[in-house]
Amino acid sequence: MKIQLKRAYDPPSNSDGCRILVDRIWPRGVRKEDARLELWLKDAAPSTVLRKWFAHDPLKWKEFKKRYFAELENQPSAVKELIKRANQGVVTLVYGAKDPNYNNAVALKEYIG
Repeated sequence: MKIQLKRAYDPPSNSDGCRILVDRIWPRGVRKEDARLELWLKDAAPSTVLRKWFAHDPLKWKEFKKRYFAELENQPSAVKELIKRANQGVVTLVYGAKDPNYNNAVALKEYIG
């Protein structure tokens, strides 16, 4: 199982494999045809309430992951879809956040990996 992470603002590449957007909101300024996504999995993204509470604050990271993982427990079909695709080949989780270390894609990779 190979799971990679990439910002939606970075250009797609052939090594990305299956590109899956894991945000609830479409990344601002990114055209759908330029994103080259196979899937937009909104149910794998944190709730709006959790996303706003977290606000990419590294001091909230541990608690964010705890709350996010609890939310993912209630989204078994989204998690199963990610795992299924990752078992078929390379998967790139695409996200819009500026911070490459503290975002939902990082936490999601940890959760399913």
